[in-house]
Amino acid sequence: MNINPFVNDNIIQHRNMTASQKKNINNTREGVVVNSYVKDNNENLSEMKDTFLISDNETMPKQLYNDNKIVEKKLLPLSSIALGVMGSIAAITGFVRYSAKVSKNVSKEKWLPAVTRNVNLNEELHQVIYQMVQSPNSKTFIAGAGVLTLSAMAFMGKTFFDGFKEIWVKRKESDIQKNLQENLVNVETQAFAGKMQIIRSMLSKYTKDFEKYLNTDDKSSPEFGRKTFEQFAFGGVHDKNNDNPENKNKLLNTIVNTFIGVGTLAGIVGLGFLSLKNLTKSKLHLQEALDQTKDIIQKVVKSSNDTTKKTDKENLEHMFVEIENSKGVKNFIEEQINKLNWDEKEKKDFYNEVIEKIETSTTKVNPNIGGDGTPKPAFNSFVNDYKAFFYNWLLDTSNPQFGLLFAGITGITAIGYGGKLAGDALKEVQVKKINAQTELELQQRLVSTELRNFKAKKDAAVFPLVKEFYKQAQSGKRSKEELKNMAENVLFEIKNGPPFVYS
Repeated sequence: MNINPFVNDNIIQHRNMTASQKKNINNTREGVVVNSYVKDNNENLSEMKDTFLISDNETMPKQLYNDNKIVEKKLLPLSSIALGVMGSIAAITGFVRYSAKVSKNVSKEKWLPAVTRNVNLNEELHQVIYQMVQSPNSKTFIAGAGVLTLSAMAFMGKTFFDGFKEIWVKRKESDIQKNLQENLVNVETQAFAGKMQIIRSMLSKYTKDFEKYLNTDDKSSPEFGRKTFEQFAFGGVHDKNNDNPENKNKLLNTIVNTFIGVGTLAGIVGLGFLSLKNLTKSKLHLQEALDQTKDIIQKVVKSSNDTTKKTDKENLEHMFVEIENSKGVKNFIEEQINKLNWDEKEKKDFYNEVIEKIETSTTKVNPNIGGDGTPKPAFNSFVNDYKAFFYNWLLDTSNPQFGLLFAGITGITAIGYGGKLAGDALKEVQVKKINAQTELELQQRLVSTELRNFKAKKDAAVFPLVKEFYKQAQSGKRSKEELKNMAENVLFEIKNGPPFVYS
């Protein structure tokens, strides 16, 4: 009974196959292997029982009868999502309604200020179009056309160099993949040779065991025959010298990780106490700053009685606002203002002005930045673009500094982009090289894992047959010729049975 060989498909072809093609070719392989393996010459039932070492009472695995049904999904989650979304919308509209109800009872000084809609023209092309619409003349048209032309040139240049970079990186990647596949040939060869060596080692071992057993009249089976399948299949029978060295460091890693975890927790707690301590000290510093400001206010008020000096009203108001969070601030302000050498009306107006500023929740933004508070669009231009310098130069070509500024900024921009492009390309290639090397190292490390996996599956397939051989031998119902035939079948199973070694 021979297994028909088949040609292993090329690695690159296999990678380019679709999912259905991979499934079909795997099914074909499986069919070839199974059909070749199970077909045999004509044998009677008794001979076939010996050939395949069929046990008299072998049960099916218990996992075969486990019926883990998938729980049917209900509509409750979908209903919950729908109701949750609509409930959120209802909550938002309720918040808007409550906000409108509350706003009408808020005092004027608590109102939020009106906000001007600032439209920032941050793109030079947008600014150019705005200038052409707002101020249509020959200068804006010529400058706008020049900027549009430069933008098109820059875009096409960027497209070209980006494409060149991608092509170069792709070619380097193909070289890297070629070298990786060539190096993986050695790795696959190691795995293949290891599996063949495992088979030869098992054949040698069991041949010696069977010969010792068949050449003696002692019917007590060797120690191997008394091992249970579970012990054998899951590590009860193995060479201690083949233990994974990484398992020896498992306890050490656990201890190190425990110390790291405890140290991290202790660090978190310690830093938390330190943060609270810093906040406490910050409050003390803030209180000291408030006390210092009060002392300065008292000195300013005291000096205001000097007729030779003019009181800085704005500065005094600013200092009053700085101490708005201190205790008894209103009484302090009233007390200090009363000490001023002003008439009563001026004192009262100044006090009311300071108190109103302290109690008001918001303030108006600087009109140079945010407009005058009118809720209408305001246009601003804050451009950070090399094309802006080209636009300025076209508006006034008689100014050589505009031309130099454009040339310098554009040159720096081009050099910076080119450098970044080259750096990114080199980085991508280097990353791909390192990733390929990492993949190669991983595959080399996985050779031992693959061999252990192969050995465990081979043992799992062979051990029940060996166990049955010793069982039949101990029963005394088999002649040595029959036992020899059974032993040969076990060795044949080791050599040609699953898991198969694909070349």
